[in-house]
Amino acid sequence: MAKISSDRTTIDLFAHEKRPGRPKTNPLPREEQLKLNKRNQVRRDRSKGLKRIETKIPEDLYQKLDARAQALQTTRSALIEQLLTQALAKPVVTK
Repeated sequence: MAKISSDRTTIDLFAHEKRPGRPKTNPLPREEQLKLNKRNQVRRDRSKGLKRIETKIPEDLYQKLDARAQALQTTRSALIEQLLTQALAKPVVTK
């Protein structure tokens, strides 16, 4: 059997060659993998009934939120959900 250097499926022929780095486990380039993973994450979230929201907050508020989440041993996302639920459960006070 002839040895073709581009054929990497015949492992026994290339056992003596060391290849640097991790072995390739996915045929897609990294950029395509990221797009596919994001698309799958959106589908999973959608099937769970979750909606994505984004907001910008001051750094000090972010640090307080992060510290509180760590103290409660939860994620920032779960803490924000809990705080929003509590805030929306209170009756609206109008003047």
